Amino acid sequence: MPKSSEKQVRARQDEIVDACAGLYETMSFRDITLKEIGQRTSFTRTSIYNYFESREEIFLALAQREYDAWAADLDALAAGGLPAGEDGFAGALARTLERRTRMLKLMAMNLYDMEDNARMENLVAFKKAYHAAILALTRCLRVFYPAMTQEEADRFLYLFLPFVFGLYPYTSATDKQREAMRLAQVEYPRFTVYQLARSMIERLLPAAL
Repeated sequence: MPKSSEKQVRARQDEIVDACAGLYETMSFRDITLKEIGQRTSFTRTSIYNYFESREEIFLALAQREYDAWAADLDALAAGGLPAGEDGFAGALARTLERRTRMLKLMAMNLYDMEDNARMENLVAFKKAYHAAILALTRCLRVFYPAMTQEEADRFLYLFLPFVFGLYPYTSATDKQREAMRLAQVEYPRFTVYQLARSMIERLLPAAL
């Protein structure tokens, strides 16, 4: 790859991830190809390989960006206190997830395959972003529940985080999925991300305190 400044490399990487994010709004992971991502950038498709070795690495970078944004939301919550009109901490935390629909969609994917087809340095960068989000959530607990012990905080985290990974499928069924459930006579309750998340958080907090 020709020598480029770190700023230029970052700009190209961001452009590729932006293109992927745009496609992901209306397409599935399975249907998005490097060719289609390349068509949305200002440089040749083959140039993508100078920055990402696989489609999975691009999606992993997108997931890293989403976790960074969620961590920023959580830090803003911890620094600014509970917004007016929110139903306490549970409502405020649920709102941070409501704003991160793309992150929830990515979390519902098979991360094992995505991570398996990514270079170690990319995987480490993603894990750092994920860890930063956990730390930001922990800071929120410390601010709003100062009497909570480390054991109680860990209990909240290890119950809440697995729940978040399954949140998207329960709130964002496709037309095909709804039709299949109708034909199978499976009831499909309609909840928003906010409703389910707030309900779960409210149930976890009393158990943790």
